[in-house]
Amino acid sequence: MIEKDKIYTLTIEDYANEGKSIARIENFVVFIDNAIPGDVAEVKIYKSKKNYALGKAVKILKESEKRIKPRCKYFGLCGGCKWQNMIYSEQLKYKRDAIYDSIERIGKIDSPNVDDPVPSDDIYYFRNKMEYSFSDKRWLTQEEIGIENKTNNFALGLHIPERYDKVLDIDECYLQSEKSVKVLNFTRSFAIRNNLSPYSTKTQKGYLRNLVIRESKNTNDFMVNLVTFDNNEEILKKYCEELLNEFDFITTIVNNITSKKSQVAVGEHEKVYYGSGKIIEKLGDYTFSISANSFFQTNTKGTEKLYNVVKSFLTNKKIDLLWDLYCGAGTISIYVSKYCNNILGFELVPSAIYDAEINVKLNNINNCKFISGDLKNSILEYAKYKPDVVIMDPPRSGVHKDVIEVLLSINPEQIIYVSCNPQTQARDIELLSKNYNIMNIQPVDMFPHTMHIENIINLIRK
Repeated sequence: MIEKDKIYTLTIEDYANEGKSIARIENFVVFIDNAIPGDVAEVKIYKSKKNYALGKAVKILKESEKRIKPRCKYFGLCGGCKWQNMIYSEQLKYKRDAIYDSIERIGKIDSPNVDDPVPSDDIYYFRNKMEYSFSDKRWLTQEEIGIENKTNNFALGLHIPERYDKVLDIDECYLQSEKSVKVLNFTRSFAIRNNLSPYSTKTQKGYLRNLVIRESKNTNDFMVNLVTFDNNEEILKKYCEELLNEFDFITTIVNNITSKKSQVAVGEHEKVYYGSGKIIEKLGDYTFSISANSFFQTNTKGTEKLYNVVKSFLTNKKIDLLWDLYCGAGTISIYVSKYCNNILGFELVPSAIYDAEINVKLNNINNCKFISGDLKNSILEYAKYKPDVVIMDPPRSGVHKDVIEVLLSINPEQIIYVSCNPQTQARDIELLSKNYNIMNIQPVDMFPHTMHIENIINLIRK
């Protein structure tokens, strides 16, 4: 029996899900934090179960050849880049292995042919959106513990993993541009100087909730979105004035206001204080208008690569009718529009449909129609117009089984399934494999230094 709180010397063998590594003690599996395959480490067990144990590497005795020095000083604390200590090429190998395992084990597909992931062009500064949180519960680092600091009840940064009540106060981040970090630090200073209180999830009091920064990678647009608990025009006007005096690259400033208890950085109301309230981004030949709450893939260059893969899977012949399920703001529909006579996009969120309609007008496209509503009901209504091709890019939860049943009954010639969660994708593939053969499995890395990856599966009717 593995003893809790005991320290074992272990050789790290492989990666598991959620960024944990695997080692064994006499064939007993231990899932380990803070280590990578090839490390020899002292591991302290913090939980012991019947079939496995959980441990944390407290000392690396011998470093893996795959290990590199992390760039960020907050590595290991915020949890945003858990693989930053590993060579990028090795990250891609483990991501491919995870997809292979999911499709074989969950999807029940023997020896799936998974292509090597398409790498991200940039492994730092690649995000076009960052969402920072304010909190009255600042996570203290080891260096800060015991030091008197009057701002210990104030933090602006990123959540500590598995501790959503705690926020790590940060003054640097390598995920978005240096301009973004400057705005982050200015906003913190402004809030402290003006005695603005963070919103408390416990008391439901306080003003500041989130700072969301969106920036275009192909234009010069830059959005600052301050999410607050209530409306305070006086303080927002002052914030805007000082922000614009300090930085000349900001093109729009908005204030999202929400009194909801949930920590989602989306306002019930929105006020535009400067500029258009939107940014413009380009993908390939197309232009997209992005509002504060619009969904848009966070890695712009990676998105273009993703959509190019989708486009490459389309049949050579002109598609009469294509369905784009979970279409969001219509980005995929627009990107493949010239290969189709007609496109129907389906989306639950009305605001996303609104953005999609703006984007087709922006690009002078007239063969796309977008339907808002519950997906399984919407596609049933349009089932008589049988599509030749279906593209679907669902949320992490995957495709509802009722939707899959409808697709199996309609039986389109081709389904292209884009997913950010290989496990739920594999679950759905098992059901679809009744009618479809897998022709291609192509991962595209959009999230360097994390275990996350996008995956595209091309299915052709049997």
